[in-house]
Amino acid sequence: MAELVYRPVIGLARTLFKAWDLKIDCQGSEHIPREGGAVLVSNHISYLDFVFDGLAALPQKRLVRFMAKESVFRHRISGPLMRGMKHIPVDRKQGEAAYAHALDSLKSGEVVGVFPEATISESFTLKGFKSGAARLAQEANVPLVPMALWGTQRLWTKGHPRNFKRSHTPITIRVGEAIEASREQYAGAITRRLRERVQELLEAAQRAYPVRPKGAEDTWWMPAHLGGTAPTPEQVRAAQAH
Repeated sequence: MAELVYRPVIGLARTLFKAWDLKIDCQGSEHIPREGGAVLVSNHISYLDFVFDGLAALPQKRLVRFMAKESVFRHRISGPLMRGMKHIPVDRKQGEAAYAHALDSLKSGEVVGVFPEATISESFTLKGFKSGAARLAQEANVPLVPMALWGTQRLWTKGHPRNFKRSHTPITIRVGEAIEASREQYAGAITRRLRERVQELLEAAQRAYPVRPKGAEDTWWMPAHLGGTAPTPEQVRAAQAH
């Protein structure tokens, strides 16, 4: 089936990356299967994460169908693009429809992208994982492919202004080996293993990241446990409770 929207959007994204002079370091794309269904699982620290997750799949000639909240599909600009790229809308009050849609896509040989934290992590640390990705992989009999991003929060994230200037911002992407998800396994155990693997990849991406904050005012994008001034997970939960 012709991709009348997805491929032009990829071209536009690449043009923007060049204009912003982003320094993209992507390793591990070979772990994404060249054919057949797979669930691509990533951490979530930016509104642009799906773009870079999708970028990691391009060397394998795969287009990823991401699960995203329904409001994005209702937006006058993003909506037509999301629908044209055949992404999957998620209504959290009626999640069964999104699950069934994603399952059909996997069984038809598509790669489906999932953010199991559900929302952006404002602490830039890994939150708890929901088990939907593992259950999808089990039911569709496809592998889970873990990956991690670092640096995307410096472009556009929750609570901070967008930075779409020529910033030379490094973006580090790490993709790990696939994890099998047989039906005999407990989905919770698979989810725990998956989260551990994404955590390992995130730490590897952070170690490989080529820059550090330039001064006290530039520490916002670093998590507290690495010496930054991003809120801790406990501080984020307390703020949300209020």
